Parts: sequence; C-alpha cells; structure tokens
Amino acid sequence: MKAGIDVAPLLLDNAGTARYVRGVVGELRSRPEVELHELTWGRGGRLTAAVRDVAWYPFALPLGARRLDVLHCTTFRAPLRAPLPVVVTVHDLAAVRFPELFTAWTRLYSRTLLKTVLRSATRILAVSEFTKRDVVEVAGVPEERIDVAYNAADASVFTPDGPSAPGEYVLAVGTLEPRKNLPRLVEATAALGLELRIAGAAGWGGVAVEGAHVRWLGRTNDDELAAQLRGARCLAYPSLWEGFGIPVLEAMLCGTAVVTSADSAMAEVAGDAAELVDPHDVGSIAAGIERALSRAAELRAAGLERARRFTWAATADAVVDCYRKAIA
Repeated sequence: MKAGIDVAPLLLDNAGTARYVRGVVGELRSRPEVELHELTWGRGGRLTAAVRDVAWYPFALPLGARRLDVLHCTTFRAPLRAPLPVVVTVHDLAAVRFPELFTAWTRLYSRTLLKTVLRSATRILAVSEFTKRDVVEVAGVPEERIDVAYNAADASVFTPDGPSAPGEYVLAVGTLEPRKNLPRLVEATAALGLELRIAGAAGWGGVAVEGAHVRWLGRTNDDELAAQLRGARCLAYPSLWEGFGIPVLEAMLCGTAVVTSADSAMAEVAGDAAELVDPHDVGSIAAGIERALSRAAELRAAGLERARRFTWAATADAVVDCYRKAIA
C-alpha cells in the first residue's frame, strides 16, 4: 500500500509527538508491505506552524497525497475532507479538557476544528486505552472506528547500561508548561530536602521552576536524558493530563523508579511498576517519592519487565493494521 505520513511534528521539538513520529516512521520504512511517503511543509517556528494549521493541513496536504492509498496525520491536525482515507493519531485531548493550560492559538484551533477533524477521519489511532475512551467521550467518535497503538521508546538509548549523571536528585522531564504540574513537584521535593532536576525546553504559561534545590537542565538530547535518568533516585512525573507519558517508559527502560499520576494514561503504562499519586496534592506527591526511594530495587525490576511490552515494532503492527481497515 502507498501510505503518506505527516512528519511535520519533527520540525517543532523533541517532545512526545516527535518521538512518536520518529519511532513509527523508523519501523514503517522497513515494512515491505508499505510504500512510505513522508510529507511535510515549512520549517520550525510558531508562525510557520500556524500557517500549516490553516493552509497546509486542510488544503495542500490532501491534494499532495491524492494518488496515495491512505494518509496518516500524526496529530489531530488533519484535513476535514480528502480524496483518500485519512487516519489520525490522537495523543491526548488535553487542549479540549484544559484549554486554559495551552497557548491562545492551540485553544482557538481546538475549539473550532479539533472535534470536527476527528469525526471526519476514516479511522483514529489512540496511543492508549485512556485516550481512546477520551476520544469517544469528548469527540463522540464511535468506538469501532478507533484503534489503539501504544507508544514506545528507543530501547537502544534508554537502557540501564551506560553513563549515569552524578548526584543525589529527583528528575522531572517535560516542557515547562502548566500541564506538567512542576510547581507542586518543586514544593514536594523542597519539603523532602531533595534536589530536583528538570529536563525540558522552555514552554508557555509562565511556569516557575525556581528554588535553591532546583536545577533546570533545559532541552537535553536523548543520550543526556538517559544519563540523567540512570543517575536519578527516581523520575517524578505527576502530570495533570497525558495521553501516554513516554518519559515514564523511558525511565523504566533505564531501570529508574517512577512516581506518576494515578487515574491517568501513565498508570495504564506503568501498571504496578510505579508509585501512583494524586497530582493535585503536594503531600501525596512527596509521600509517593518517599515510597519510591524505599522501593527502588523492587521498582527497578518491575519497571524493566513492564517496559518490554512496549516496542515500536508492535506500534507499527497496529498502525499498518489500521491502514488496512481504513482502505478496506
């Protein structure tokens, strides 16, 4: 089959969506049953991204893909109409659930187009059962049109073997934006007297990561992030809302104990291999970190075992199966 895939997210950053695109594309390139066409336009930058949203996705992208068998849009940016079947990956619907946590442009796009895009798609790929339920509830897409293709991580980089960053610290990973819940984590680690390191690019929303015990690492490459994960006493990832939570999986692959949010996609990913906390309660976050430190060896073994279930090969299998359903 001739499949076009949107790789524009690679222009923006190295966060979860870009990781997904790299992982899926890397696998699909080796699949003999798929003739893959990588589609993008423009460069990085918010202005160019806005132009992609209003011109390339709705008009130029479907026109350029018209001779293919299926078009895969790797975020909820996608055409409303297209001359071929369209598959849309949904990472999360946080922009609809919590519009106040996002930039003005994302709020506007989500309010005006997101639900319509999802309802117009031939099929939806959700990155977790948690996200699948959200698409049904929020966008009203019938469950039978949604497939689950879990995320994965680069197991050649995120491994327990390799350099470890020195120090005694708790690590947080994520763009500095309101959804990541960093102020509560700063408060929780301060109460415990623990150093907090934060690996992530500057974002939006005026998120403050200040404190004598806080060290902001900025944007790290994957090798640097893996070293920070190996050296950390635990990963603390009490995000308010995620569709999957790739940092949880990357930490488990490195043999790092994990603290993350209960009643979330991260709980689905981690299973029993993490300490689960109430992300709205500083005391719960602090207590979860204390428990994780006391159970570090146990969580390390459980996390390594759990992480083996998630591979990009399995993700690509689910993606190709979704393509076939869309074409049929």
